[in-house]
Amino acid sequence: MKTFIPTPTDDETIEGVGTLSTWEALVVDAVGSVIDFWQFKRNQGRVWAILYLRQRAMSAAEIQETLGLSKGSVSMLVRELEQWGVIHRVRHPNDANWRYQAESDLLAMVRRVIGDRETKLVSRVRFDLEQAEKMAKDAGADRDEVKRIAKMRMLASLVEKALQTFIKTARLDVLDVLGILHR
Repeated sequence: MKTFIPTPTDDETIEGVGTLSTWEALVVDAVGSVIDFWQFKRNQGRVWAILYLRQRAMSAAEIQETLGLSKGSVSMLVRELEQWGVIHRVRHPNDANWRYQAESDLLAMVRRVIGDRETKLVSRVRFDLEQAEKMAKDAGADRDEVKRIAKMRMLASLVEKALQTFIKTARLDVLDVLGILHR
């Protein structure tokens, strides 16, 4: 993973990073690194971060200049971020240009992304484990193997329920999950 980490020596603009000050570049790149780690595009995190940090709607051209990105890249990034619901398109009176603003409710944003992505993955894993457990039983697999599959299935079910509860309530209780792991 490539990460640009500027040296925080002053507040001057860093060459090659658009028009960001040193501290803004640190914030934007830190968020970009986290987003990259979560298997999204690093620049998606950078675009969201500058919009969130500056607390104002920005045009695609402003985003392009600020982050040193190409016009095509910004167009693609804002479209993807809109699909995830982490930025919103707005138009100000007397201005023909669309502008973009960040979702400011961080918890709502995380819940939306988890609901759209992680919950689907965990549901699919649970379903696959249910099928494998049934197939193993039907094939006369070793009893201990079937038990291990059942343990993995129960863990997947509990994680799925925990994620669904988190999405609905913003609370996460992992005690049941820990119980399964220690059996």
